[in-house]
Amino acid sequence: MIAIVDYGAGNLRSVARAVGRLGYAHEVTADPGVVRKAGTVVLPGVGAAGDLMRSLQELKMVGPVRAAIEEGKPFLGICLGLQVLLSLSEEGGGQQCLDLIPGVVRRLPDGLKVPHMGWNQVRQRLVHPVFEDIPDRADFYFVHSYYADPTDWTLAAGETEYGVTFCSMLARDRMVATQFHTEKSGEMGLRLLENFLRWSGAEKA
Repeated sequence: MIAIVDYGAGNLRSVARAVGRLGYAHEVTADPGVVRKAGTVVLPGVGAAGDLMRSLQELKMVGPVRAAIEEGKPFLGICLGLQVLLSLSEEGGGQQCLDLIPGVVRRLPDGLKVPHMGWNQVRQRLVHPVFEDIPDRADFYFVHSYYADPTDWTLAAGETEYGVTFCSMLARDRMVATQFHTEKSGEMGLRLLENFLRWSGAEKA
């Protein structure tokens, strides 16, 4: 079963609809017990890192989300769901995150239109199953003001240019996380999402 973590994220329903459209059984849940038992975990996210972390703490989801990744369970983070995997975000004067991937979430450089909103290319840095049938430098849809800067750039499966070269996709073991919104990225986004779900071993409804 695919558990989509419900902490009130604005893109939660669109992520769930995309998973359902692809024909996969899933449950939108705020129950940490369901997340612990799930075969695959999806963490969507938009907004502020501090709000997401507070919501996870209030729902007692920090442990289950951390355990899912540490135990090698297939995990997909989307947008803010990528950023909170790092150690610290500069947002709001500094916010401790899940510290699963060493690194810092930084604000996009001054002089740019922020948030970075719209279509942009993702250059594939690694060969990975989620990129199957997706051309290098395909366009995906972004909405963000901060970007992930992992300490270990070998974990950056994809990178994008917007005033700075930033990590637009992380991959480690069975964890994948995208700065772009798969659920808003048209054909390529749905293809990447289905590639992930198929790779995760998730079953169709």
